[in-house]
Amino acid sequence: MAPAETAGARGASGAAGPFDPERHRVRRVVAFGAHPDDLDFGVSGTVAAWTAAGVEVHYCIMTDGDAGGFEPEHRAGIVAMRHEEQRGAAALVGVTDVHFLGYRDGYLEPTHEVMRDVVELVRRVRPDVVLAMHPERNWDRIQKSHPDHLACGEAVTRAVYPALENPYAYPELAEAGLDAYRLPWLWLYAGPRERTNHYTDVSGFVDTKIAALQIHISQHPDVAAMEESVRSRMRESAREAGLAPGASAEEFHVVSVNNPETIAGF
Repeated sequence: MAPAETAGARGASGAAGPFDPERHRVRRVVAFGAHPDDLDFGVSGTVAAWTAAGVEVHYCIMTDGDAGGFEPEHRAGIVAMRHEEQRGAAALVGVTDVHFLGYRDGYLEPTHEVMRDVVELVRRVRPDVVLAMHPERNWDRIQKSHPDHLACGEAVTRAVYPALENPYAYPELAEAGLDAYRLPWLWLYAGPRERTNHYTDVSGFVDTKIAALQIHISQHPDVAAMEESVRSRMRESAREAGLAPGASAEEFHVVSVNNPETIAGF
């Protein structure tokens, strides 16, 4: 499935949203997650569809995942284990570039240090789309709103405007040859359902997504329950999107950062 075959953007009312896969070509993507496995839960079906169509995708994991897991015997090696799990899961969905920022799990904040790291990577890759966790809390399912998730979304959102496109923000980056860059699209995931305005049809990549999630074995005390929950949620998203019965989808809050009508500073 090519990106052009994803479901069109729509809000809760079904009204057309800002992103039209028929018109907006995606060539490069940077996807941010707070922890190893966040991207696999939230966006790996969409990523698998993109990479199958030749899109270059970079993963960036903000924390080292040291507070995750359930087995006491894993504690000494949990960071290395989770890095390896994430690299393996990424490879299954066609991602070879995995960046780890190394912040402490549970302590992530939208500081200028984190924002600078985001700006540096995005300026280096110069993607069409940045994916990030949603900065707004989901009161319907608060587990989606881990404080690190909210911090990931807030840091990335602050970074892509205005610092990313301001040549005088973090001037050491411009001095190193990383010039200011105007990002076209910010796609937020794992947010409040009322913010959803875009769905991607990932029906052909459900098993790939599940296989990627299964690699994060340190995080799943009940693999069968995890799998059923993920499949069920994707089927529900497809119903909300108006896709055919039996389809599966992932959902996003798509934000147009820069478009032909954008005026600098407004």
